[in-house]
Amino acid sequence: MPMRIKYDWIDGNSVIALNDGKANIMSPAMLERLGEALDLAERNGGPVILRSGIPGIFSAGFDLSVFKSGDRAALQDMVRKGAELAVRLLEFPHPVIGLLEGHAYPMGAFLLLASDVRIAVRSPVRIGLNEVAIGIVPPAFAIELARSRLHPAWLNRTVVLGEMFEPDDACLAGFVDMVVNEGDLEATLARTLKAVRAIDPAAHLAAKKKLRGPIAASIRQAIALELSFAAQPA
Repeated sequence: MPMRIKYDWIDGNSVIALNDGKANIMSPAMLERLGEALDLAERNGGPVILRSGIPGIFSAGFDLSVFKSGDRAALQDMVRKGAELAVRLLEFPHPVIGLLEGHAYPMGAFLLLASDVRIAVRSPVRIGLNEVAIGIVPPAFAIELARSRLHPAWLNRTVVLGEMFEPDDACLAGFVDMVVNEGDLEATLARTLKAVRAIDPAAHLAAKKKLRGPIAASIRQAIALELSFAAQPA
């Protein structure tokens, strides 16, 4: 079985690296392993660093073979797991730092959208919601998540037109917070870790709940409505 997720506890930080040996496809099994890594991170406390263990790719997104299988129950299960994971990151009790070092297609983009601090390496990689380009309607939960972080004009471009963006444009759009040269990434990460460690943990969590509570509620409502609709007979 592929490793899928590597968890390390380093200097008081939880480092979670996606690595399925291929393109970090967000299959149900991958999503479950990521949830287990977050369980460890929540118990250990301290900041979380979410990154890829595969050069050039953060995640190729949901497992398209499940979409194409015609197995409605399996598809619903995968989308539900992905949505719940995104909400969990939005509400995570410790700061989450997401690193964009490779392409991030939809579910990968959702993980970064839900992180607290998003740092991208300046390189010809792309991030976005390309569902409409491949004949898939973006899930309602994903639209609500994107709405909470992206600027309106860019939201339209990514949801309705399926555009993918390189790091500098992704920063303007709201997918990431900063873009750095590859050689500056580790120093930037160290400064960011120092900054998030300086904030009061209880105040951080309380502020996150106040800010993101309505967003999380709208995403949960979208999950329930969409899955209920999907469960109707064809």
